Amino acid sequence: MTYVVLTVWGVPLARMPLALLRMGYERLSLRSVPGLRFAKLLGTGDGRTFTLRDADPRHWALLTVWESAEQAAAFKESGVHRRWNSIASERLEVAMTPLSSRGRWARTEPFGSPVPRKVADDAPVASITRARIRPTRALSFWKAVPPVSTDLATIDGLRLAFGIGEAPIGLQGTFSLWESSSALTDFAYRRAAHVDVVRRTVPEQWYAEELFARFAVHSVTGSLGAFRSGAGDSINLGDRSEGGTDSSGVGTRDSPSTGSPGSSPEPPGNPLGTSPGPPRSPGS
Repeated sequence: MTYVVLTVWGVPLARMPLALLRMGYERLSLRSVPGLRFAKLLGTGDGRTFTLRDADPRHWALLTVWESAEQAAAFKESGVHRRWNSIASERLEVAMTPLSSRGRWARTEPFGSPVPRKVADDAPVASITRARIRPTRALSFWKAVPPVSTDLATIDGLRLAFGIGEAPIGLQGTFSLWESSSALTDFAYRRAAHVDVVRRTVPEQWYAEELFARFAVHSVTGSLGAFRSGAGDSINLGDRSEGGTDSSGVGTRDSPSTGSPGSSPEPPGNPLGTSPGPPRSPGS
């Protein structure tokens, strides 16, 4: 079973140079790890425009894809985690399995080719989108982002949204955590701003490479800015913070899930499809 873990560390500004060093040399530490199929060290940002001004130097992420949950658990005791934990003031970890995935990331299919399947409408889900933006289409893409980002801030059922990327410009994506599959589908298919961007994706030719994946969420642990996970190793969606953004730029929205969605198992084809931006709150 493919097992996916996203870990995000919040680092004090005074330790940012150490974080930058780790972003460089920890790549070597990720080679030849037993059971590790795919790994990316990622920067984050608020994703309001997907330009340099969105970058968040205080939050850094590691996305790993594993052959089993046991191998992922063993990696938590590795030097990579110990070194990041030693400089971090906060840490959030989301463990998932893919429900659907299409497209490529760095010419690979990191989450395999799962047979698309649905989960219960009220089951928590997550989404990852990633794209390599064509340089000649970047300006058009940047102009298209703000309406969707603004609309995202009003969405019911969104717990957390932030942007991820291997580079500040050009190699960018999003991660979002939702109270329910129906809430995510409602945003992906029923919000006018998002639907318009989806319609423009092919004719505008924004992306040289793109990937869109949806996940069943097994656990959310730790904290990130205003976001606090439930107790223990379970998701406690009833324990929510008030909307807004704290000094770290991360926050959450206290809102109920929406009604029953359509039948499609994954969001439509564009990296705005679920949550434009690195650590931020939809209420910010």
